[in-house]
Amino acid sequence: MRAVTAIIVGAGQAGLAMSRALSDRGVDHLVLDRGVVGNAWRNHRWDSLRLLTPNWSNGLPGAPYRGSDPDGFMSVSKLLIQLETYAWRFGVPLQGQTAVLRASRTDCGYRVDTSQGSLQCEALVMAGGACARPSVPALSVAASSAVFQTTPAMYKRPNDLPEGGVLVVGASATGAQLARELQLSGRPVTLATGWHTRLPRSYRGRDVEWWLDAIGLMDERFDEVDDLERARRTPSPQLIGGAEAVDLNALQALGVEVVGRLADVRDGQALFSGGLANASAAADLKMHRLLDAVDDWVAERGLDSALPPPDRPAATRLPSSPVLQRSLTDGGIRSILWATGYRPDFSWLKVPVFDARGRLRHQGGVVAAPGLYAMGLTFMRRRRSHQISGVGVDASELADHLLGHLDRRRAA
Repeated sequence: MRAVTAIIVGAGQAGLAMSRALSDRGVDHLVLDRGVVGNAWRNHRWDSLRLLTPNWSNGLPGAPYRGSDPDGFMSVSKLLIQLETYAWRFGVPLQGQTAVLRASRTDCGYRVDTSQGSLQCEALVMAGGACARPSVPALSVAASSAVFQTTPAMYKRPNDLPEGGVLVVGASATGAQLARELQLSGRPVTLATGWHTRLPRSYRGRDVEWWLDAIGLMDERFDEVDDLERARRTPSPQLIGGAEAVDLNALQALGVEVVGRLADVRDGQALFSGGLANASAAADLKMHRLLDAVDDWVAERGLDSALPPPDRPAATRLPSSPVLQRSLTDGGIRSILWATGYRPDFSWLKVPVFDARGRLRHQGGVVAAPGLYAMGLTFMRRRRSHQISGVGVDASELADHLLGHLDRRRAA
């Protein structure tokens, strides 16, 4: 059985950043991926997707963005070129087309069984990220068999869906973007909306991501918040990789029907919560609190006169009479797109490091087993941990911890 000091599972941005950090520290390692570099971006994202973060923020360790469009938004195809170039430039020791089937503890560290044989390592890094598998609610099985169902991981373009109406379930970034795309394709869209995060694409002449960086929000650490689990459940903001707005007002202006959270599917009917007004009011309130923080930051630095004045988005407009149900059998809705989030995939990890709800037990990516680490999870060490801009500093800190683990183990 081949032995290597460390194994990284996943060759996306998180895995590549960790590989660079380990190389810088002289740690022998191997990066495994079931496909090739950027496999999830390549095979499980839709054609029109652009990153939500501006290009200037999408550099990797040792390779900041140096293109001609820093304020633009990168397509997936350009991101893949960036990741492939990075792997080649820094000599990432990648073994592609290698699916990890099982990983278990041994006296020497971990045994990793793959489709290409078994490996032994002293430290194991799980870098599959937070978006490995779509999270689809159990009530999906109650939908009519006549209704086509899919997820953003399978959807590529509007023509993938049958002609006719579409129920998009979930109004975070993915659901809002795909509702817009499908509505513009000529398909009537109903958007089931629960708790969501509303942000303007730009404010006072700067992209909102610039402001989130400036006020320090994205660098807030996991050990600095009062309710970490709640922070990790915060929906992704209703943004698109471009200047277009995809909040509920913009979507309704395009003709999207906005309804409440999908509460149940019963007797051929999709039943919606009556709490849409409350969810929208809460999203508006939180948005204004964030923009208040931006205005305070500007005022404290005496920059008011140098920037455009505050121009706040209008309050969310909603129908006077909420829609509480829609038939799934009369032909009006021909497809359901479950934009209900993603979750990590640790199904191959056979180590007792999960809580009663099946969630990985970790402290900032240091998992509750010696020499076991995670990368790329939502708010793992910082609010930006799941973003491309966040993997570098996380990888550096976790690589230091991993190196300390190796030193202590060998000393013992």
